[in-house]
Amino acid sequence: MTDNNIPTLRLRRGKEESLDRLHPWVFSGALTEMPRDIEEGTVVRVAASDGRLIGVGHFQIGSIAVRMLDFADTAIDDAFFARRLAEAYALRRTLGLRRPDNTAFRLVHGEGDFLPGLVVDVYGDTAVVQAHSPGMHFVRDTIARALTELPGAGIANVYYKSETTLPYKARLDPQNDYIIGSYSGNVATENGLKFHIDWLRGQKTGFFVDQRDNRALLGRYSAGRRVLNMFCYTGGFSVYALAGGAKEVVSVDSSAKAVALTEANAELNFPGDTRHRAVAEDAFRHLDAMEHGAYDLIVLDPPAFAKHRSALHNALQGYRRLNARAFEKIAPGGVLFTFSCSQAVSREQFRVAVFSAAAQSRRRVRILHQLTQPADHPVSIYHPEGEYLKGLVLYVE
Repeated sequence: MTDNNIPTLRLRRGKEESLDRLHPWVFSGALTEMPRDIEEGTVVRVAASDGRLIGVGHFQIGSIAVRMLDFADTAIDDAFFARRLAEAYALRRTLGLRRPDNTAFRLVHGEGDFLPGLVVDVYGDTAVVQAHSPGMHFVRDTIARALTELPGAGIANVYYKSETTLPYKARLDPQNDYIIGSYSGNVATENGLKFHIDWLRGQKTGFFVDQRDNRALLGRYSAGRRVLNMFCYTGGFSVYALAGGAKEVVSVDSSAKAVALTEANAELNFPGDTRHRAVAEDAFRHLDAMEHGAYDLIVLDPPAFAKHRSALHNALQGYRRLNARAFEKIAPGGVLFTFSCSQAVSREQFRVAVFSAAAQSRRRVRILHQLTQPADHPVSIYHPEGEYLKGLVLYVE
């Protein structure tokens, strides 16, 4: 690529080491100076202190100053995004995720698909796009067109949902709306089970597709068990528990809207099934009030307790407290599925928090499974920060 109109940002001496290892972030402190005349979202070149070109990326104001798109002098044009999206979809075809009994999956997982700042989830014939950087916001129309042109993907509608994900300082005023197509129904299928997906008003893109494999695992443990699904949101774990033959399933969430959606999803798959009930209540209050031994399978899948490292201490205390209640109340021979989706909390920190809670309970606890996000949420080997979901399946005697 030879485009003299593309600005070049130069690194301080020694700050190119992480980029030479293909880490996709340039921090503002690594630059010789923060440019004042470059608009956020602009494509820039990044050069080492000696002038050697390292690659190209999207510029933005903040601690992450550049998100690298390629480690070469590559043209960042329509063809670039079409190529990267085709590569991302090829991986999902390899994983066998687009099939008659499964129409919900993540198509683009940011840095894990070498498109930092972009998330795309697919629900049937609708792709929900989230931009986490100004650069991706500005190319949203290009991305939408490329998505509908992916051979075999069956994407007819593209809904843009970035009002809560873009940096507020960028003052971009994004509007959630359809870029291409329109509403054509909101039921998607995951492993043969059907779910109403609320991408218009729901959290994230409307459904947590990152728990698909873990929900399937829970289904295999559910037969004959009394199941408590805390922080149920859309009731994914609850529906899998019912499908797995659970004796009883109780879904709890502080949001009445989430409880209503959980009830709708249970009814969609198991109409009139009296094994399920949903409760709108604070999770800690519910755990405190319930009887000892009332459940022999408990799911703890809370929202992120720590979105930033400044909240890490309080988050770890929250995980300890939450898991301690579950260890205290679960029936003998019970199984606990416990998760953290906080990127700021490391896998080891989460384990220590759960282990501390187990020790507090004085019960014998064994690890059955160590869980993470599924393969359609890939982690670039050069960007370990992309591994955010951590889970343990524990047997409590």
